[in-house]
Amino acid sequence: FEQSSADFYPYSSRYDAFLAGRATLSAQELRGRVLFEDEAKGNCASCHLSRPSNNGEPPQFTDYGLIAVGVPRNAAIPANADPAYIDLGLCGPLRTDFKGRAEYCGLFKTPTLRNVALRKSFFHNGYFHTLRDAVAFYGSRDSDPGRWYPKNADGTVDKYDDLPKPYWPNLNKDPPFGGKPGDRPALTDAEIDDIVAFLGTLTDADQRGAPAH
Repeated sequence: FEQSSADFYPYSSRYDAFLAGRATLSAQELRGRVLFEDEAKGNCASCHLSRPSNNGEPPQFTDYGLIAVGVPRNAAIPANADPAYIDLGLCGPLRTDFKGRAEYCGLFKTPTLRNVALRKSFFHNGYFHTLRDAVAFYGSRDSDPGRWYPKNADGTVDKYDDLPKPYWPNLNKDPPFGGKPGDRPALTDAEIDDIVAFLGTLTDADQRGAPAH
């Protein structure tokens, strides 16, 4: 098994070839990579590690950590028809080993971004259905919450509508999050497009042209 790991993990994306000096990326893809790794802009690489490890292993595009990002509630999930039902990730309700550990509520595992361009749904509840919207959410979750969350009866935005307020302190506020409504978004439309273009380089060779899932 150890001698045939390449059969299980081919690492055959254009980005892998780029890291090995066997391929080039377009100007837009290179801009996207810079934004992806820029701690003041996309800051994606803080969780989705994009550089080879110290032992030369190709980047996994995940730190295997846990994070709360406040994804909007997905009304298409049957269980969500009950307003009392809330998927709190690590602290339940389906798992009980962290019951009573409020600091874990709303946290979900960071997924790899390899082959992410093939997906048709994003985040733990599948709320977003395009990669561009998923990236844009990061850029303006806090600066333009009305774009993503529903409104209350009084017209105010029901911010973080799938996470009870006692657990809001668990939400990640590192860039591109943070700020307040009305602030300039952390990412421009052009920058979002650049990041999406870079993410397209993470598709394995044998998956290119495969139907999205």
